[in-house]
Order: sequence, then C-alpha cells, then structure tokens
Amino acid sequence: MSTRRSPAPLDAETRAARAAGNAGSPTVEFAAATPYEEYVGVRQLQALVRTVTDHPAEPSFLVVTQVMELWFILLRREWELAQDRFRADDLDGALAAIRRSVHHLRSLDASWGSLLWLTPAEFNGFRDALGEASGFQSYEYRHVEFLLGLKAESVVRPHRGLPVVHADLQRALHAPSLEDDVLAYLARRGFAVPPGVLERDRSVPHPADPAVTELWAAVYRDPRPGNELFALAEALTDAAEVFTTWRQRHVTAVRRSMGAKPGSGGSAGLAWLERSAAREVFPDLWAARTAL
Repeated sequence: MSTRRSPAPLDAETRAARAAGNAGSPTVEFAAATPYEEYVGVRQLQALVRTVTDHPAEPSFLVVTQVMELWFILLRREWELAQDRFRADDLDGALAAIRRSVHHLRSLDASWGSLLWLTPAEFNGFRDALGEASGFQSYEYRHVEFLLGLKAESVVRPHRGLPVVHADLQRALHAPSLEDDVLAYLARRGFAVPPGVLERDRSVPHPADPAVTELWAAVYRDPRPGNELFALAEALTDAAEVFTTWRQRHVTAVRRSMGAKPGSGGSAGLAWLERSAAREVFPDLWAARTAL
C-alpha cells in the first residue's frame, strides 16, 4: 500500500472561491510541498533515474524503458478491468476499457520515437555496464502478454527470487486471458463456443479454432451500425494490431542499435526477439478475415 500523501480534495465551490480570491491567478503560497508534488511524486520519479554510467545516451534509454513499464502497468489494469466487466456481462464497460487500452498502446508504440537516434556506438557506450539486465526480465510485460494469451511457463522462472511476483505470475499463467473471458461471455449469450475451447489448459497459447473463427466471421458479416459484437471484434483487433506493431518496432530498434549480437539476458538477441514477435494475438479474429 502506498504511503504517499494525497492532496486535500477541493469541490467546485471552493475552487471557484479560490480563483476569485486570487483574482484569477494561480495560488503560489504553500506551507509544504505543492499538491502537485504530493500527487505525482516528482521527487520519487527523479530519484528513479539512476544511471550506471556517465554516458549521455544512457538517461534517455533508462527513462524510455521506465515509461514503457508504466504503460505496461496501465495496460494490465485496463485489461483486467475489461475481464471483470465481461464476467459481469457488462459489454459497454469492457469495450470502454479495451478502447482506452488501444490509446495506451499507441502511446507505448510512440515511445520508440525517443530512441530512434540511438546508434550502435552510443548504445555500446553504456551497454556493457547493464550486465545481464534485459527487457526479457520485465514481469509487468509478462502480465501484458499473458492477458493477451501469449503464455509460456519458462518466462515465469526468472522471477523465483521475488516470491510475491513469482506467485502472481503463476496465477496469471493459469488464469483466463482476455480472449478467454470474451469467449466465455459469448457462450453465455448463446454462441456456440466449443467446450474444448472454454475448458482448455489456460497456461498454453492456442491456435485458431475453426468454430471460433466462424463465430467471428459471422459477426463480421453483419457490420451494421449498432452491432455491439462487431464493435468488440474491431476493438480487440485494434489492440492486437498496435501491440504487434510495438513488438515489430522493438525488433527494428534492436537491429538498429546492436545488430544481431547476443542479447544481454543470455538469448541469441535479434533472432530470439524475431521469433517472439511473430506470435499471433487473437488468432481467430485474424483467421476470420480469411474465412469471409
């Protein structure tokens, strides 16, 4: 639980009175830290920018990586909220969360723009000092992947040294993905989702299923305004597409900054990342387009 202080709440009447008392100018006198500092935690954020070298390129690399971790946290919250809403048969609430997540994904993808200038010489200037630190070890990213159905037990193992994190990832590995909750919701609405799909092992990814592919194809055959399931299919496809774009840009960023050298975390580097990025999110939604 956070111990950070929250700013004192203000209602509309109090805000209006303060604005009038200040003759329209902002309040400039505070007894302690500003309410903005108390809410955002600027000093804490500044303290997290802990570089391990003096190379001028490293702060950008570190901050962009940290910003991506924040986007992962937000994506996880949105998709877990969408799951809760599906389980409550609240399609509107689930759709709202998924649509917000698409905007978050676009911002996540745009984060690569702050590293496009990173040349191999600049990356080599601080890369050795990172030791074995690797994005492969991001546990919030693993939660994002698991929620999208990209499951693998092997990626949980690096976190055994953090028992709480490891247990949370183990839970997520075996829990339903966002797609699983979508299909369970559709089954409750009377759609013919095969029992084998609904009751499968959640800890492994699955290929497209012909019956589920046809279910989505039927949804796409009715694109009339107001078809809420068509809107759901498109929102899920948007999320899958932008997430895939982010992963592909990750591959390009690695190729540009370090080529095909081995990765810091012990992998083959670019080759391993290319294989990982090729995994498909929501395969039935993509297969439905071929079926139409």
